[in-house]
Amino acid sequence: MSDFRLLGISGSLRASATNRKLLGQAARLFDPSEFTEADIRFPLYDGDEEDARGIPEAVSVLSGQIADADAVIISTPEYNKGPSGVLKNALDWISRAKPHPWTGKPVAVMSAAAGRAGGERAQMILRALLVPFQPRLITGPEVHLADSSNQFDEQGRLVGEQYKKPLQKLMNKLRDEIQLS
Repeated sequence: MSDFRLLGISGSLRASATNRKLLGQAARLFDPSEFTEADIRFPLYDGDEEDARGIPEAVSVLSGQIADADAVIISTPEYNKGPSGVLKNALDWISRAKPHPWTGKPVAVMSAAAGRAGGERAQMILRALLVPFQPRLITGPEVHLADSSNQFDEQGRLVGEQYKKPLQKLMNKLRDEIQLS
């Protein structure tokens, strides 16, 4: 076990979401000393609400978790050829936090979706959404988990070797990126 703190962000809120399962599998392969899954149940971003009430406490908590983590992994579903609205909303809220917690943070992205492309478009868009925040994005291998509801056993563990190997490589690269800091 390492001394690293890993934060996971799922773009799906469902308790049994395959993106949450994929985060769990990634965390097991990474083997951090601490793994936290973020809660992104935020109100919709509204500049008037921010001006009137400030940044919600839940957003401040996640901003702190990002800042405190050694690395972040994000797994997105694909809804209508893009990331989920709840994930985009979370990114919009976090962009309002000061100081900016993403700057220089090692980040790996992945996706799990029902379709045969495994969320490839959503993942590509997610990468573009992260660019303004200036994290240290791990560029590959890309993990696009297709037919995701059939890729996990009853314990929520990934079953297909075609996905385990690239996911392990991605987690190894993420670990290496942390150690470069």
